[in-house]
Amino acid sequence: MLYKNNLENMLFEKGLSKTVKKGTILQREGDTQLKSFAVTKGLLRSYIIDAKGKEHIFMFAPEDWIVGDLYGKALKQPTRLFIDALEDSEILEINPEVEITNELALKGLEKAIRRAAMLQNRVLMLMSATAWERYQYFIEIYPDLYNRVPQKMIASYLGITPQALSRIRGEWARSKK
Repeated sequence: MLYKNNLENMLFEKGLSKTVKKGTILQREGDTQLKSFAVTKGLLRSYIIDAKGKEHIFMFAPEDWIVGDLYGKALKQPTRLFIDALEDSEILEINPEVEITNELALKGLEKAIRRAAMLQNRVLMLMSATAWERYQYFIEIYPDLYNRVPQKMIASYLGITPQALSRIRGEWARSKK
């Protein structure tokens, strides 16, 4: 199981392991108590809602992923992200009071660098890649999610309409034959 070592004791407080039902909102835009969550089972997502009320999905967090508002935490700002459960999930809430020691920093550094690299690539792809290329990247990063997440959420993540995603999925299926 995820985080079963000394790292768990440093990062997670006892009692902050919990089961949440699908649809539970764990964090809302404007919250000042910033939270991060490690997913041991299930699926979370983080997203923003623009001035017109449209959701824009920032990331999905399946098993073994961590989700939170790093920007808000680093700048000591209220969060801009909503975080909710897309499935019944088991999560560990990361202790916000933990001091980042050299030992903890080294243990988490490789995973953090990989996650930052993936997010950097996602931003660059949103700026320059075709919808087809973004969908291929989504499948590479989240190989099991396309059956767990509604098409409209995947489209939001990719920055395209559900209709465009439907066309791309059709092309994808035909290319695999």
